[in-house]
Amino acid sequence: MAQKLSVTAKAAKAIRDKKIAMTKDRKDKKAENQRLRRAKLKELTKKYSAAYAKRWLSLHDYDHKCRCWKSIKANRGNDGKGTKREGKKRK
Repeated sequence: MAQKLSVTAKAAKAIRDKKIAMTKDRKDKKAENQRLRRAKLKELTKKYSAAYAKRWLSLHDYDHKCRCWKSIKANRGNDGKGTKREGKKRK
């Protein structure tokens, strides 16, 4: 569900999001994900049909923390712990 933002807030958010997406860490993760998805597609296509391989990839994401494939649902919100404390230093 999209956030209900004013035009100026939406523009500011787009700038912030773009800035975050273009950091070195995010670029590295995107490149790694692209390499792994292509390799996984090739691997699955050898075992199964191309349609099955594409379907499987459409339902899974690569989790950079555990270095494994997870369903898209399971790869959101830090494994059920939420994102409230994400990025903050803990005391």
